[in-house]
Amino acid sequence: MASSSASTEKADILVFGPPKAIVTRGLSDGFVLHQFENQRDLGRINAAMAERVRGIAVTDLIRVDQAMLSKFPKLEIISTFGVGYDHVDFNYARDHNIVVTHTPDVLTEETADAALGLLICTVREFVKADRYVRSGLWANQPYPLTAGSMRDRTVGMVGMGRIGRAIARRLDAMKVPVVYHARRPADNVLYRHYPKLLDMAKAVDTLVVMTPGGAATNKLVSAEVINALGPNGVLINMSRGSVVDEEALIAALKKGDILAAGLDVFANEPVVPDELRAMQNVVLLPHIGSATVLTRGSMDQLVVENIRDWFAGKLPPTPIPETPIKGR
Repeated sequence: MASSSASTEKADILVFGPPKAIVTRGLSDGFVLHQFENQRDLGRINAAMAERVRGIAVTDLIRVDQAMLSKFPKLEIISTFGVGYDHVDFNYARDHNIVVTHTPDVLTEETADAALGLLICTVREFVKADRYVRSGLWANQPYPLTAGSMRDRTVGMVGMGRIGRAIARRLDAMKVPVVYHARRPADNVLYRHYPKLLDMAKAVDTLVVMTPGGAATNKLVSAEVINALGPNGVLINMSRGSVVDEEALIAALKKGDILAAGLDVFANEPVVPDELRAMQNVVLLPHIGSATVLTRGSMDQLVVENIRDWFAGKLPPTPIPETPIKGR
């Protein structure tokens, strides 16, 4: 239950996920750390240890479910890595007065850079062209003109949060028109808002998906939405693999119902369907939207700061909107 105040007693923290130097270094002086890398490791936790754990530092997008959380009766805070937090059962946490934090803002610009790069690489076939040069084919004949161009596109953003706005700013600079779909109009955003995703898909030829995962957005980008983009359509997914109907996307690409896709996320990571890996009109990335040393270091540090501030009797800097604690 969330009730901590500043104390000289060292709190026990479960560090859950791959070991990270910044997290270990940042927490080791002020806390008693228990490192467990995955769900299987949790079987080593005895009742006495579980009774002492008051915080969890989650170092990767690793599942933190009700079965796990129920082991820790004195848990106060879950500080998780990443801006998305659908891997954490935040409903259980809310109902048990446990604070959940994430790491937004520090990855916004990096992820927006990756989204734009993936979009351009997909539309202009840069990865395919690179393979063409490496194969030696260029010595025999020029690379064919690409069917796609950024010059005649309108991009429909699925989601207009921090990262969506950063992507839109970049598209503005490229003089590419932007519209967006979200559950409600975003504050201080002048782009046209579409209440219905299908209506937006019919009006554009490019979707950039940058919306949270979870049950509410599962297969939000359906077969009907994908096919509405038309034969010049391009789909870019930087959010979660669950948001796009992966089977419907594969079918649309096979039939030529859309032109191409660029994917940084997949339904069953790290497994990628053979059909996608075999396609020449798909650019595939291994979930690297924020994956630079600089940005991942900042995210790790924010995991640390959320825990340190909480046990110092302060509000953590980046709680999720659903967190039960609004003041100390």
